Amino acid sequence: MAARRPLSTSAEIVALHVSPVHAYEGRPADGPRPDPVPVSRDHVVVRAGLGLVGDRYFNHAAHRSAAVTVFAVEALDGLTGSLGLTAAPDPLVVRRNIVLRGFDVDGLARHDVFSLDSGDGPVRFEAHRPANPCAWMNTVIASGAFKALRGRGGVRCVPLDDGLLRLGSVTLVR
Repeated sequence: MAARRPLSTSAEIVALHVSPVHAYEGRPADGPRPDPVPVSRDHVVVRAGLGLVGDRYFNHAAHRSAAVTVFAVEALDGLTGSLGLTAAPDPLVVRRNIVLRGFDVDGLARHDVFSLDSGDGPVRFEAHRPANPCAWMNTVIASGAFKALRGRGGVRCVPLDDGLLRLGSVTLVR
């Protein structure tokens, strides 16, 4: 059997999210907890097997195979019409670490490896499990968002390399 040839494509990192705390805890009716520091980043530092420096899941044993969540912004774009929104929601509202445009994140299977290179060298990730949306999506986006995002909530991954990722164009190899 011939080895599968890696597929290289261009994509875009549209948002990077790092937060030291959980904002979506407790009852959605009470609203999210405010972040103590801004969560939006123009770049993130990735550590192999540990996650994103400064993130709440960094170096937590229970989250080693799920320390980084990757999400396709197209899932939010699709909510505009289906939920009657006037604009797509801010990609940071889903609280996924790396938000991409131009890659079918939810098409990744368990143990699929892909790399992202935003100009500072490739950083490989191994997909582990879906990052299922939670009921908070109905509160922070709109009623019906939780159901609409099922199967399109992104993927939890483990980083395989140390590196740096930046907003903007990215070469993706799968």
